[in-house]
Amino acid sequence: MKYCIYLKSALSLILISVCFILDAYTQENQTTFPKITGYVGILHPIATLNNDGLHTNFTDYYVVGMPTGINIWKTEKIGFSFEIVPFIRTENGLSRANNILIHPGILLKLKHGFTLVNRIAFETSGRYGFTPILNKVIKKNKHSNYFIAMPLPVRFGNNNPASATVAFQFGIGF
Repeated sequence: MKYCIYLKSALSLILISVCFILDAYTQENQTTFPKITGYVGILHPIATLNNDGLHTNFTDYYVVGMPTGINIWKTEKIGFSFEIVPFIRTENGLSRANNILIHPGILLKLKHGFTLVNRIAFETSGRYGFTPILNKVIKKNKHSNYFIAMPLPVRFGNNNPASATVAFQFGIGF
């Protein structure tokens, strides 16, 4: 578990560094459509439910994802998003990249600064499914914004039982 603490600290420092670099080098906000934006973040699955029971992250293992994506807003209310998420898993003192998620979806702007993102999911592990995500910008800057999100991945396939997960995501959009 000592390695898990070091991994979490290193990943947090890397994310903070990337956020500051991206914030410093972003261009002026576009006001015409289509509008192209991008983002990076950290994704923490919290708990997964399947017919084997409830499995929680942070107990016997730790999984973290690093989503990176591009959004193309057609109008102020609707857009397309393409995201790639590499996952790292730490277990028994060993860490490894164990999966990459390819995650295209539709963006729907809601009231009060919320966005609903409906994604389809294709994992290199052989799993597939869909992921509804509720996203909220928590701080807007001139060239960037910070957001939180709650993804709810549902997965099937690869001789594993169907599963549903609750996750937490934090990131920076630019």
